[in-house]
Amino acid sequence: MEKILITRAGFTALETELKTLKSKERPAVIQAIAEARELGDLKENAEYHSAREKQGFIEGRIKEIEAVMSLAEVIDPTKLNGAVKFGATVTVVDEDTDEEKTWQIVGEHEANIDKGLLNIKSPIARALIGKDEGDSVEVRTPGGEKSYEILSIEFK
Repeated sequence: MEKILITRAGFTALETELKTLKSKERPAVIQAIAEARELGDLKENAEYHSAREKQGFIEGRIKEIEAVMSLAEVIDPTKLNGAVKFGATVTVVDEDTDEEKTWQIVGEHEANIDKGLLNIKSPIARALIGKDEGDSVEVRTPGGEKSYEILSIEFK
């Protein structure tokens, strides 16, 4: 299997979520199933079916997180420098609108564009990889062609 790149912060977030799922969510849903069973007929028991559905989601998420963690290669961005690469925090300016944006390039399991965490497999990240400050990049996005100039690259 291929290694999954992840930052230290992303790995820590997965560890925290896994711990919460195992120590709080799983016992709570088991309790909810037990209480729903006590209400009688399970065929028409909405609480029971809801709790079982939630249990399926929790168990699936636990398996997914454990699989990711077993294949994870944790990268510490503070030990990197140079051109844009995994873990870099890149500030760019849209050459058409002069709007500045800052993204950290991360793995797909920790990506969250609303928090400025850009999936390394996204078109923008792929265009930025290997470039230096001052370089311009052309990106074909679902919204059309975009041109960005790299203002700064940080590894934090």
